[in-house]
Amino acid sequence: MEFNSMDGDIEIAAKIIKDGGLVAFPTETVYGLGADAFNIKALARIFEVKNRPFFDPLIIHIADYDSVYKIVDYDSLNMASREKLEKLIAKFWPGPLSLVLPKRRELPDLATAGLPCAAIRFPSHDIAQKLIRFSTGAIAAPSANPFGFLSPTRAEHVKAQLGDKVDFILDAGRTSIGVESTVMDLSSSIPCILRPGGISREAIEELIGKVEENPYVGNLQTGSPHGDETLSLSPSPPISPGLLKNHYAPKTPLVLCSRESMPKNNHNDNEGFLYFSALPDGIKRGKGVMILSEKGDLNEAAANLFDMLHELDNLGLNIIFAEKVPDIGLGRAINDRLNRAGGSK
Repeated sequence: MEFNSMDGDIEIAAKIIKDGGLVAFPTETVYGLGADAFNIKALARIFEVKNRPFFDPLIIHIADYDSVYKIVDYDSLNMASREKLEKLIAKFWPGPLSLVLPKRRELPDLATAGLPCAAIRFPSHDIAQKLIRFSTGAIAAPSANPFGFLSPTRAEHVKAQLGDKVDFILDAGRTSIGVESTVMDLSSSIPCILRPGGISREAIEELIGKVEENPYVGNLQTGSPHGDETLSLSPSPPISPGLLKNHYAPKTPLVLCSRESMPKNNHNDNEGFLYFSALPDGIKRGKGVMILSEKGDLNEAAANLFDMLHELDNLGLNIIFAEKVPDIGLGRAINDRLNRAGGSK
């Protein structure tokens, strides 16, 4: 690894992780809130700081291929799953793909919400990799924000939402991908995408053949941004992060629309508008009007998504209207986040 001026901060952060503390750190997707994956007290503090329900599992971040076999019960996988695993990690790791696999007994149940499987990922961000290697080799890390709210793509978002609840924040500017990792279940006979993210379904199917998509929509309202305090899980607790109906939500109510159904009059200062591409005729720019990608590029749109939602959420608006993007490639992940931000599916 090359060393740079941030290595001093990374060493401080790594010691905090080893001592049982919490560190917010950048990945290529969003900022994570990390703790030693094998330290039960540190894991419990993640849930406390985020106000995260204990039934929602965490993703375990590693920084070398051998660590997979320290966390995964490889022997319990059938030959077909092993072959798919090897193909996926060879092609997409390091990168924004989390794989759900049977876990070894040594990994605390708290990290997996008591489930027999763990979601594991090898991030491509060099600072994330150094932090993992300098610390314990396995960091459990959900996004570094209060549970259910907008994910952070900048250190400033972490500071604004979690403040001094975090022991240390590694600031490396804005993340590059901007939406969370794709989560894929390899623990059963049929591979299944549980959460769309930074690796598209098309790219995965090109490599290993047809995969299923998860039909799960958990409905959790406890501690939601809009104040509903009821709790309902259907059909059962999630086996992956990011599967609840109300998630990734701004404080401002959000409505997802097709381009045709977006309100045509954007002169109301109390309304915000998030367009996918260049503005339609007759729509004027303003501080509450934002465009994910002028040229309609889904990669650029994904990178801008949470950044622009944070900006709109800070304007004191009554409502945000967001345009649905093409439902292909990274567009599936963008629409998924917008659907859950609005509490719909």
